[in-house]
Amino acid sequence: MPSSHKSHDIVGVVAILKSPARRDGKDQVPEQAFPEERKWRCFLYMNRADHSASFRAIFKTHKPIIGMVHLKPLPGCPRYNDRGISGALEAALRDARALETGGVDALLMENYGDLPFKPTPTDPETVASMTAIGREISRQVKLPLGVNVLRNGALAALAIAHVIGGRFIRVNVLTESLLTDQGIIDACAHDLMRYRRQLGAEDLHVYADVRSKHAAPIVSRPVEESARDAAYRGMADALIVTGPHAGAEPERDQLRRIKKSVPDRPVLIGSGLTRQNAAKLLADADGAIVGTSLKESGTIEKPIDETRVKELVRCVARFR
Repeated sequence: MPSSHKSHDIVGVVAILKSPARRDGKDQVPEQAFPEERKWRCFLYMNRADHSASFRAIFKTHKPIIGMVHLKPLPGCPRYNDRGISGALEAALRDARALETGGVDALLMENYGDLPFKPTPTDPETVASMTAIGREISRQVKLPLGVNVLRNGALAALAIAHVIGGRFIRVNVLTESLLTDQGIIDACAHDLMRYRRQLGAEDLHVYADVRSKHAAPIVSRPVEESARDAAYRGMADALIVTGPHAGAEPERDQLRRIKKSVPDRPVLIGSGLTRQNAAKLLADADGAIVGTSLKESGTIEKPIDETRVKELVRCVARFR
């Protein structure tokens, strides 16, 4: 981090330590009281600076738009066809170029065509195919690239991203096991973060869904607890908030509650962002992952529509 940023952070921390802490937002607390509260406030300030700076370093803008590259069926899955891996590569490159020309800030590659998804896929043909396609996207398109291996192939996604020079991965179930259409999927943070350290890939960000779409928590608990667990116990670099299914926007109240509960982590919209609701949703979020609304006629299985991409990007540019 540049020295000017360090100086700014130190000044901010000193100001926090000198300022009177508050127990309930009204009563001032003496300087020596509640030392743990002061440490926590200091930690939050430094963490907010660190995560915001690293997030901005990847996307180079405020409230980035991450465009989805939904891959066609890959080898080994039920819908794989005689067009082979070359057909999947051709379609992926077409969508990636359309997204880049349309003005998005990053791409997220996902094996959307491989349904029905395995809970935690590590199949060598899937990893090899996504690595080959991702490498070619990275070579031809000059945007930050992320990886998501559905349904919850977090270690596979990390390995692929590490090899192809990706900047982030999406993990649907990082903490808190969920009941999904694949059955119960267990949390993977303990294995994923150790693997990231083992690879020496700590600069590769992990963006985690808070209660992923097409899923439900096994035990009822406040969504704020789920968000804090993902951020502070699961070590997520950013959180993702979605609606109940692909193309559905998140509840705004839930989005606000999650953002308030983890003030030092970027929060992304993970589904349902459109040109019509972008101003409303991005008022409470730090960016968005967008797929369905950028496709021809808004249909997820169709190719990217460059005109739709440009319309959304122009809309977002007005309030960045």
